[in-house]
Amino acid sequence: MKNWPNLEKVYLSGKRLILAFWHGRIFGATYYFRNRGIVVLTSQNRDGEYIAHVIRRFGYGVARGSSTRGSHRATAEALRALSNGKDVGITMDGPRGPLFVAKRGAAYLAGKSGNPVMPFNVSVEKKWVMKSWDHFQIPKPFSRAVVLIGSPIYVEANATEEEMRAIEAQIQKSLDELRIRGDSWWNSNPDQ
Repeated sequence: MKNWPNLEKVYLSGKRLILAFWHGRIFGATYYFRNRGIVVLTSQNRDGEYIAHVIRRFGYGVARGSSTRGSHRATAEALRALSNGKDVGITMDGPRGPLFVAKRGAAYLAGKSGNPVMPFNVSVEKKWVMKSWDHFQIPKPFSRAVVLIGSPIYVEANATEEEMRAIEAQIQKSLDELRIRGDSWWNSNPDQ
């Protein structure tokens, strides 16, 4: 894990995290952050039900809803989890893409809760990449991984629409930089 102090600073300030990452990296993220009581937003469709069943076994809570169905209920559940001292995880391009295009959900939760968005990325050295919209990654056995953590991104409760767009662009930029840096890690990093 790189930049762990970014997480510690947030916790020391008394805040919780809104963990933001790409949908195709769910497998690595689920394993890395397991058994921490993080509440994850999952869609209400059949795939979301399967995901909810699996991630509960890894010590996660679930808030069901997506940008297309049940978003108000999932948002309320996520805000309740944050106020109860739980972190929340959200796939920024889920549940259906487009690939690597961040949606508004994390910034909205940050503005409503006062907790920061914490972009992160998990990149694995050896993996299978599915032929799905999200290029879902499954690590090969015994493969190494790197978890890169971005800087916390705070949103003022009274942020204007223009400020929200700027924050969303900042989240997008952070996630893109973490993904690119992580995916090139195994080719260029002497710290392997």
